Parts: sequence; structure tokens; C-alpha cells
Amino acid sequence: MTQGRPGGTSWAPLWERDDELAAVTHAVEELCADSTSGGSLLAFSGEAGIGKTALLAEVRRIAEAHNATVWSARGGEAVTSVPFNVVRQLLQPELVSLSTEAAREYLGDWYDIAGPALGIVEPGGRQADPQGVCDGLVAAVSRLAQLKWPLVLLIDDAHWADQETLHWLAAFAQRLDELPVLVVIAHRPGEAKEGGARHIASVTGMARTFTALRALTPDAAAGLTRATLGEHADAPFCREVWAVTGGNPYESVELLAKVQDSELEPVESSADALRALNRTAKGHGLIARLEDLGTDVTRFAWAAAILGTSISLDMATRLAGMPRDTAESCAERLCTARILIRDAEGLEFVHPQIASTIYRSIPSATRTALHGVAAAVVTRDGRSAAAASRHLLEVHPEDDPELVEQLRRAAAEHLAVGAPDAARRCLERALKEPPLPEIHARVLYELGCATLLTSPVTTIRHLREALSMRGLDQELRVDAVYRLSQALVHNDQLEEGLRAIDEEVERLDEGPARLRLQAVHYMWEGIHAGEEDSPGRSRRLAALAGPLSGRDNSERALLILRAFDAMTRGENAELVVELCDRALVNGRLAPGLGWTDTEWSFELRLMLGGSYAFADRLDRAESLFTEAVRAYETAGWSGGHLALSHAFLGYVYRRRGRLIDAERSLRESLRLADRVGQGLPMHWEAASMLVDTLLARGHIDEAGAIADRYGFAPPNASTIYVPDAPCVRGRLLLALGNTSEGLAELEATAKALTARDQYNTVLAPWAYDLARALAHEDPKRAARLVSDARMQAERFGTDTAIGEALRCAAALETGARSLTLYRQAATYLEASPCAYEHAVARVEYGIAAGSTPDLERGLALAVSCGADGLVAQARERLSLVRG
Repeated sequence: MTQGRPGGTSWAPLWERDDELAAVTHAVEELCADSTSGGSLLAFSGEAGIGKTALLAEVRRIAEAHNATVWSARGGEAVTSVPFNVVRQLLQPELVSLSTEAAREYLGDWYDIAGPALGIVEPGGRQADPQGVCDGLVAAVSRLAQLKWPLVLLIDDAHWADQETLHWLAAFAQRLDELPVLVVIAHRPGEAKEGGARHIASVTGMARTFTALRALTPDAAAGLTRATLGEHADAPFCREVWAVTGGNPYESVELLAKVQDSELEPVESSADALRALNRTAKGHGLIARLEDLGTDVTRFAWAAAILGTSISLDMATRLAGMPRDTAESCAERLCTARILIRDAEGLEFVHPQIASTIYRSIPSATRTALHGVAAAVVTRDGRSAAAASRHLLEVHPEDDPELVEQLRRAAAEHLAVGAPDAARRCLERALKEPPLPEIHARVLYELGCATLLTSPVTTIRHLREALSMRGLDQELRVDAVYRLSQALVHNDQLEEGLRAIDEEVERLDEGPARLRLQAVHYMWEGIHAGEEDSPGRSRRLAALAGPLSGRDNSERALLILRAFDAMTRGENAELVVELCDRALVNGRLAPGLGWTDTEWSFELRLMLGGSYAFADRLDRAESLFTEAVRAYETAGWSGGHLALSHAFLGYVYRRRGRLIDAERSLRESLRLADRVGQGLPMHWEAASMLVDTLLARGHIDEAGAIADRYGFAPPNASTIYVPDAPCVRGRLLLALGNTSEGLAELEATAKALTARDQYNTVLAPWAYDLARALAHEDPKRAARLVSDARMQAERFGTDTAIGEALRCAAALETGARSLTLYRQAATYLEASPCAYEHAVARVEYGIAAGSTPDLERGLALAVSCGADGLVAQARERLSLVRG
């Protein structure tokens, strides 16, 4: 039984904590023994007062005794809405002591991304990506953990930690196996809300030790009583201490302290007085005890409760509205009464229960008024609107225009540090004020933008309301319509999204604004696979984009859309490239169309790069997608945008024949996509590309496993994928030996793409796979399929398209005719940028001709591509030829 601390003074919560302290000691010793070993996480849970805080204090003592660095933080019920509050508590003491140069060195490339969230860098004007900020914090703490080894992080009352901190903690916990850091958290079960509960469940699920602390047994309560009051405390009295407190360590300590203060004899005849004494430690008894300390002391305690955690004496003094010496006296009396404690950083409540009880005891009107004063105190102290916002959220609506502006500024600051939920709360509160009529629509628009990534339904509601009001100028109104359509499309309401655009287009005169919405209309139609009149849409788009020169971004967007449409339809590749080039400015994305610009949808840039890729301009496609990855990583965007950028860059590698690089990039894409959610279109996009790449490598079983993992099966998603996903799936089924299913998939694909006039044989090579599968069963149809595909390939005109058509035609022929076609295919594919396809053509030609030089050349190409299956095939045939 753990009975005391050094010096012989017993500390209640550490009674009967031997197992927990043994786990702590082992984890600390393991951490301190080797800086190259992985870290670990310990989690302790239990009801209020069960001794979690005292256990963490003992963790600190043990760690410091082993010369470890200890950083600690604590959640607070009153500050759960403050983003990054707890992670700032952990890191700020270390970081604020550094110069700017030293902090930059510590945080490296993440300084500008994680710095604003940590409060050591002023936020920029652009909205930060929450996932990118989280990644930045993970990277920052990882770096600090290695620099400060051995490092122990303590988080108390994690159930009251802010959502943003818990998001970081869940992500950081996944890295602990490779970092020399010990994390110890304590929380109350069932107290965390919504997302916080999910994050805590994730964290505790990764804990090496997860212990629910138990109440003291009667024997431990007796030992504590005698250690506090003396060995003369009799058994009935000790038993009543346990019965009154339920063995709760905190309540036991407080009760025994009051027994000492009252000079009550610890004997059976005094036991009846214990219940009355215990009531003064909580609830109404605590409030009565506080009121007995006087009006000034009560008012100061109210001010402290409003401020929450890390209470500055100066701010509490101003909030309470009293002279400094009076505040000093009040603080001292509250410390003596074991309501507050004072340390080097300010004041804290002795226990969260006390803070909650006092906060809830403040009369409603007074509490609201105090929050208003607190917001003013925080602002006058030079802190940001975001820092004051948690108080502003509690103020009753009073038609205050200045309050609305403060909340709008706070929302912008929250967005700039990657806290969209906090921004949403501020703007929702601003609407209740309400805003002045002339800015009401703007607040709704800002709220719609703030919820776009997290709740399309909420965005739709707010933007529709904003558009029904006056107050949006034309530029803002057009942007609101664009974002409304985006939310509707993401909510699977394509037709409503198109209708919203068309209605606004009718209101606009000719010009960039009208063209922008027309471009958005064609973009949403262009990525939707279920449109009824695809040929008609293509004609209308061609007529609209034809005369455009690319003088502004609306025109450039339409040129990109026209290029993508022409590419999918298999029109001449030179036209596709010419349209793409006209959409650039000096060979680069125009200002406003950059990867991190938000005026235009991300899909537009993907269409541009995809059009180049399938028109055999892989150099330009690789340059674009490399720039995308770099831009998003630099800006700290590590969600869906970065995932898709890795996917498209990986697929460019696949087209180039760099199959190993392609697989690596595509797996990274899926890893990033998995963090965003499950079952998203980006999963299908990247999975389709990865399956195609693995098939090219000859890793058929791995391709099948990826398909199973990501639900790569009917029903087909309504989005158009690059490459065509059903084509890839049909080829996979054939490779796995599921011939009937593969044929059915390819037949359905042929029907769907033909109805949409989409004949690009490189993007969607269904005809070749179908022809090969039918070659023995129905050779005439197979020949017709290849003949038609060859015509389409020649129409498109790239070396890759023509070479692939010739290669398939050769496979269906025999004798000299086959050899001629294979030789022509190899010649075309040698001139193309697609090394893997060239390797296949060389190997197949070498097999057909029995040519050792072509087999050897094909083998060398296959090895450089990482095409393991083709390598094995070439080596096997070479061994037979050399015989």
C-alpha cells in the first residue's frame, strides 16, 4: 500500500495506487534508459475527486527524480471552446522563452503552420487547413520530444480539453512507437462530448496502461484518517469517514482537514458531525462557506470562476472591480479556505468541482454581465478577438453591432489558425445579436463558408438565406452561388446545384462574373458521370469556349473544361494541349488559379493536369502535380487536396513507367485520404490508380486486396474518374480469373462511355481488354472492337494511343501480319513518354518474333519500370529462346 510521500506526510489519493505507480515508474525508467526507444502512453480514468490530479503530481515527481523534462496542461470546463488551449499550455512555456530564430529552428518548416495555433506566430489572413495544422503540431511536438529527451507530457482533465487539442493528441499518440516521449492523461469517463469522446476513445485505445481508479477501501480510509489525525482515531470514527465520503480521496482529504480545523475529536461520539462537515466541501455547503467569507471574497471567487484556468490576479482584480490590495486579501483568504491555490503562474482552483460549483452559483444575469466585462478586460489586455470570444459567446443578445464585428473578427482569427468549429460558434452567436440588416447577409455568407468542409447541409441553409437577402455585392453574391453549388454537389444534389447556378446566370450581364458561373456549371456536369445529354453539353461548351483567348480566369477555366472534355471524348490531342496552354500564363497557373487559391474549385486544376497527362504531355502534368504537392505541404494543407495531389502525381509516374514511385505516391494518397474519412470519392480515385499500377507491376493479389479494402465494386460512383474506374475494375476481374464478371463490367462500361461520346482509348481502354477476352470466343467481334478503337486512337493522335491500338491488334493477328503490327507498336511506344507500355510492346514483339535483342531490351525496360510480372515473363521466354 502506498502510504506517503518523502518526509512522512501521507497523501490520500496515493493510498492503494501501487499498481498504477509501478506502471508509471516502469514507463519513466524505460523512457530514460534509451533515447532511441519508442515512447508510450498511460491513461487513468475515474470520477471527480478519485485522485487523478494527485497521481499526475506523483508522475511528475517520479519523472523529475529521473531528470526528465516534464510539461503539463489541464483542461477546464469553462474553456472547452478555446481552440488549442491545452496544447498551448503544454508547449508555450518552452516556446515563448525562445527567440523567433530559435523557435523557427525548433519547429522547422512547420513554424508558420503550427506557430499560429500555438500562439507564438501571428495568424495570416488565409484560412488554415485543420488537418495540416494538426500535422504541424504533431511534427512540432515530435521534434521537441527528440530535442528534450527524456520528455514527459501530462494532461489532466482531458475530458475538458478542447477539440483541436484532442485531435492533435489522437494523431500524436499514433506516433509514440517511434518517439522518445511518455504521455500520461487523466480523464473522467462519460464527460467528453461528441468529437472529444471519439478522440479520447482513440487515445485510450492506444494506451499501454489504461486504468480506472477505484475509491479507497475502508482500511485505506482508516489509514488515511489516522495518518492525518493521529493513531488515536478510533475504528467507528474511521469507518464513518469512509461511509460519508464513499471512499472518495479528495472528499476524504477535505473532510479530515475540516475535522482538524474544527478540533473535533476523532472518536465514535463525534462521528455524527462528519456528514454536516462534509456538506461544506461541495454544493450548497461550499457556497455557504464562500458567502461566510464576505461579499468581496465571493465577488473575487466569481471573477476567478469566469476566467476559468490559469487565472491572472491582475485580470481577476479588474473583473471583480476592486482595488489591488483588496484583491490580494481576497485571494489569500480563498487560498486559506482551500478554494484557490497560488503558484508562480497565477491562481487555480484547488479542484475542478469547486470551480464548477462556484461558476454555476453565480446568478444568471450577473454571470452574463461578468462575461461581457471579461471580454472587455481581455481586449484591453491586448489580446485578440479570438481570446475574448469565449466570453462573448456567453453574453445575451442586445442588438450590439460592435459585438457582431468582434465575433466576425474572432471567427476570421479562428479560421486562420485552423479552428473552423470555433469560427462557426462565433458566427452563429453573431446571428443571434442580430447583425445590422446591411451586413446580415455577409455574416450568413461567412458562416456558410466556415461550415463548407464540415457540414454541407448547414452551408446550404446559410448560403440560401444569404442569397435571399440584400447586402451581398455582385462579386460576393457570385462567390456565394458558387459555394452553394459546391455544397449541393458534395451533398449529392447535383441538379439543385446546377439550377442555383443557372438562375443566377440569368440575372447577370455578359462578363467575367457570368462566365465564372457558366464555367462552374460545366465543371460540375463534367465530373458527373450520369448526365443525360453529354454530347449536347460538349457542343455547347465547345461553342462557348471556342472564341475565348484566356484573358481572365473565367475564360481560362472554360478553356480547361473544354480541354478536359475534348480529352475524354478523344478529340485531337494537339487541340487538347493547345487549349491547356491557352489557360496558362507564361506556362504557369495564373494568379487566382493557383493550387491554394479558393476562388476556383480544386477539381479544375486536376482537370488541367489530367488533360496534359492523357495527351502525352506528361512533363507538364508532372510539373503541375509536383507543384501541387509542394504548395499544399508548404501551406500545411494535408487533407483531401494533398491526398488527391499525391494520387495524380502518382498516376503521372504510372504513365511514365515509374511504377515503384507511382505505388509509393498512391499509397501515401490513400493514407492521407483515410485520415479525412471513409468511402469518399478520393478513395475510389486513388484506389483505381493504385489497382492499375499494381496490375502493371504484376502484383495481382495486392491489387485485389486494395479493391476489397476500398469497396472498389459496383454500384459505380457518379463521379468521373481518371483513369476510368470501371475499366480498371474490369481488367482486375479478368486478371483474378473472374472472367464472366470482368466481361460484364467491361460491357457495361462500353455502353456507358459510348452513350457519353467518350472515346479516349488511353483514359478508358475497355475495348482492348474486352477484345482480348473475346478473342477465342468471338474473334469477329474482337476484331471489330480493335478496329473501332484503332480509329479512335488515330483520331486522338498520340504515340501512346496509336501504339497501344497497334499492340492489341497484333495480339489478335498471326504470322507476318502480327509481327508487322508489333514492330509498329513498339516504334510508336518508343516515341511516347510511357516507358511501361513500351516495355510490354518490346517483350511481346520479342516473344512473337523469337527475338533475343528485343526480349533483352524489353527486360531492361521492365526492370527499370519495376514491372515484376513482365520481368518474370521476359526472363522465362529468354531462357527458352537461349535454350
